Amino acid sequence: MEVNRRKDFSDIVKKYSEPLYWKIRRIVLTHDDANDILQNVFIKAWNNLDDFKNKSKISTWLYRIAVNESLDFLRRQHQSVSLNMECDNGIASHLLADRYFDGDHTQALLQEAISTLPDVQRLVFNLRYYDEMKYSEMSVLLDTSEGSLKASYHIAVKKITEYFKTHD
Repeated sequence: MEVNRRKDFSDIVKKYSEPLYWKIRRIVLTHDDANDILQNVFIKAWNNLDDFKNKSKISTWLYRIAVNESLDFLRRQHQSVSLNMECDNGIASHLLADRYFDGDHTQALLQEAISTLPDVQRLVFNLRYYDEMKYSEMSVLLDTSEGSLKASYHIAVKKITEYFKTHD
């Protein structure tokens, strides 16, 4: 039984590593942090596999773990991130220097604008804009109403638009 469980979990890791990595990376921005969080997600999933009741899809369960781990990470790092961003030239220049970032200046500036959003707005924006997730799916994943998600997304878009107007 244990061999089958390990094999099944190995298949889950192979299938979901990349999409989870990118979901996490959009929240925390750096490759190393995303990798660390991804590892924590799979450890937490393995340790709680017996608690998974198939009430939702395995992907929804893993995404919820990933989102929660990412938000916990941001809460723990909030003060040091704020201090670090004051000391350097901003996220755009940091991302352009990151060998794992394959975007251009506009994409880096978009990430910088997104980084100025509060955690929940940033998460909702990323899920909707990059993952094209429906509000109904987000509602299940984040355990909140569709109306509040729509409001968060529209406020985030407005703030990002304003950011581009002042930083372009």
